[in-house]
Amino acid sequence: MAKKKEKVDEPLEKQLFKAADKLRKNIDAAEYKHVVLGLIFLKYISISFEELYAKLQAEISLGADPEDREEYKAENVFYVPYEARWSNLVANAKSPLIGKLIDGAMDAIEKDNPSLKGVLPKVFARPNLDPTSLGELIDLIGNATFSTSTNSADLLGHVFEYFLGEFALAEGKKGGQFYTPRSVVELLVNMLEPYRGRVLDPCCGSGGMFVQSEKFVKEHQGLINDISIYGQESNQTTWRLCKMNLAIRGIDASQVKWNTEGSFLNDAHRDTKVDYVIANPPFNDSDWSGDLLRGDGRWKYGVPPTGNANFAWIQHFLYHLAPNGQAGFVLAKGALTSKSGGEGDIRRELVKQGLVDCIVNLPAKLFLNTQIPASLWFLSRNRNETERFRERGGEILFIDARNMGHLINRRTREFSSDDIKFIADTYHNWRNRGGDYEDVAGFCASVSIDKVAELDYVLTPGRYVGLPDEEDDFNFVERFTALKAEFEAQLKEEERLNKLILENLEKINI
Repeated sequence: MAKKKEKVDEPLEKQLFKAADKLRKNIDAAEYKHVVLGLIFLKYISISFEELYAKLQAEISLGADPEDREEYKAENVFYVPYEARWSNLVANAKSPLIGKLIDGAMDAIEKDNPSLKGVLPKVFARPNLDPTSLGELIDLIGNATFSTSTNSADLLGHVFEYFLGEFALAEGKKGGQFYTPRSVVELLVNMLEPYRGRVLDPCCGSGGMFVQSEKFVKEHQGLINDISIYGQESNQTTWRLCKMNLAIRGIDASQVKWNTEGSFLNDAHRDTKVDYVIANPPFNDSDWSGDLLRGDGRWKYGVPPTGNANFAWIQHFLYHLAPNGQAGFVLAKGALTSKSGGEGDIRRELVKQGLVDCIVNLPAKLFLNTQIPASLWFLSRNRNETERFRERGGEILFIDARNMGHLINRRTREFSSDDIKFIADTYHNWRNRGGDYEDVAGFCASVSIDKVAELDYVLTPGRYVGLPDEEDDFNFVERFTALKAEFEAQLKEEERLNKLILENLEKINI
């Protein structure tokens, strides 16, 4: 008798995504994500609303009014008009007009909640979206999936974040434009440790940097109100995803702005100085209108070339840092060595001014939208000794993490939580007072600025960390002999196959 396979319970978010994806039929993931994420958002605000509604109903005798919008505003809860309430949508899930009802619900919610104006998707009445499948999707999301409980909002936030990642994977290159892989975001945030203060992401995508910052504060027993966020996004569709993502998390998104010009031409936070910049700007962006900005005051360390925005982003980040501010961001690896268009001169000035704190070389296949090798940069306005940090103005920490991470499919790699902790701990032990730091051959090295100057201000970690100690045991003669024997065996096999081919050709008189 064959053994029964043990059933492995998948996490709720995974089960839900698989079921939702089955209903997608012939709709592209890029289009379908707005349908699914829009419904998850509706479910979220309905749960929050219904909880407060029930509480106010119980307090009617004390003067409470469950239909008073101000009651919800005071509790930072979105008011949901009757026609938009989840119970009403569920009741009409089998109607052929369900798409129009949901679009109407989105409009009604925006009308009663100005902070959501222009944010919610109205895509549900499209002809290519089957009303039956839409009704099944409503049932799927609502059917005892999320019971009203104290952690229901957190659970929905987790599901929303998971879905963003899965849709980004499904979209591939296009998806990477709105989504930075979770493990990369987590590494940036864990290295920077944004406990309190202002956090800026001027190319914020769907808001992953902000969500992770909020999670970091919560996990370290901090107060979420000690963090305020500032963001900007030039893609309106992505900005909408960001606003919904933050709303589900209960994060104030009033300072997350959208305009078509983008952060260089129309900086939405021109006069804002922040404690942290956390960002993943577009790699090697050539179309950033640099020719219009040659005299801009942000280029304190040199005018960036018009054909590549890498060093424009770096100086944009520095411009927004407060005197003790820190920045952590992703950049194409070429920025570590490039000298074209004056980039080498700008990099030299950044090093000489003591702004570069740490460089991390990343493994390949981390990003969905590009195969361009990438690195993490950490800059600091103040590298003098403080209550928390040691004096490190004359050094830079280099970390080579190219061999870390694991494949989640043939095309995509991610860091494990242990990888993230190991890299972040290395940085903290080097940076923090009383830290227990040592150079590790092949992985990390603390290098003087004088040494960096000797290598012409190249910032590639591999130039400084050397080879792992185990490489010293490499036996050249032994390895050469083995490879030579393998090659000779292949030549013999080639000779045998060629002979066999000729014999077969002769048999058929060719």
